Amino acid sequence: MSPADIHQQLVRQFGDKITGANVTALDPWVEVAPAAIVEVSTYLRDDPALLFDALNDLCAVDYFEPDAKKAAKFAHQPHIEVVYHLYSYTLKHHLKVKVKSPRWLNDQAGELPEIPTVSKVWLIADWHEREAYDLMGITFTNHPNLRRILCPEDWEGHALRKDYDFPLEYHGIRGQ
Repeated sequence: MSPADIHQQLVRQFGDKITGANVTALDPWVEVAPAAIVEVSTYLRDDPALLFDALNDLCAVDYFEPDAKKAAKFAHQPHIEVVYHLYSYTLKHHLKVKVKSPRWLNDQAGELPEIPTVSKVWLIADWHEREAYDLMGITFTNHPNLRRILCPEDWEGHALRKDYDFPLEYHGIRGQ
């Protein structure tokens, strides 16, 4: 099934919960409303015509330009994207699914954005979501064990956010 066919099937099934797509890209993708990600993911996994049985990766992207001079030419409104890299071993096709979220919950600086967990759909999401939480500061609601996976538990902030200020020292160890 082609990415265009998958997109059309999702639009027929979910309507405006499918919020965008680029099915002609080198890595075709479909965008899903954050509140619908669990429902759409379950459908992508279980529908006999799709059978996306593998979540190969889940990553997050911070669309933000902290430099004021460069921000004027930045082609995107600031936001966070979570990208789900799906594959069907049975049907041998792949798809990227994206969820866009504001950088901060309710536009309150420091309040982490929230996206429902897909860890009950694909168990491996447990680890991928923990990494996205740790490094990008995305809260995956209803996650069974959302805690840091790479940084120490007492680390402050989320180091891959583009506006992150690295500390001058950590537990008495000075950085460069």
